Amino acid sequence: MTNKYDEIKEKHQKIVNEFPMKFAFSDEQFNQGMKELGLDPKDTDKVVSIGGGGFIRKTDAKRFGDMWDTLRKEHNDLIKADKTGEGYIKDMFVSELENHEYGYTYELDDTLDAIELTREQIANSPTLKHGLELARKEVLHKESEVDYEYE
Repeated sequence: MTNKYDEIKEKHQKIVNEFPMKFAFSDEQFNQGMKELGLDPKDTDKVVSIGGGGFIRKTDAKRFGDMWDTLRKEHNDLIKADKTGEGYIKDMFVSELENHEYGYTYELDDTLDAIELTREQIANSPTLKHGLELARKEVLHKESEVDYEYE
């Protein structure tokens, strides 16, 4: 069975990967990134930081923001479209609970941060609450089936 959230996340990652941005953690990497963006390394006034060592051309800043707005909107629209919490919402929670080792830690905070939701939002939404409960059960069930015995 395919996970709709993972499909969307993969599609979004492809869009982000194709955006002209560079990351640098040394002068050499910065200079190379500037050249790859079609800029002279001295043209530091023509780039803006996107955090985490990343930078883009200033001329691409609006398009960069628009890209993130579009991706967030698609994600939020899919949440709204799941009227039961048993589709995209459950898939979202399963994927992020597994990514953040919920079956081991029983901690929700990293999962909620990853999907930009708060405990209050979940508590106030029957579909989010239902999807999370289904996902928790699924993740914990999978975890209980894992054989940790090594021979």
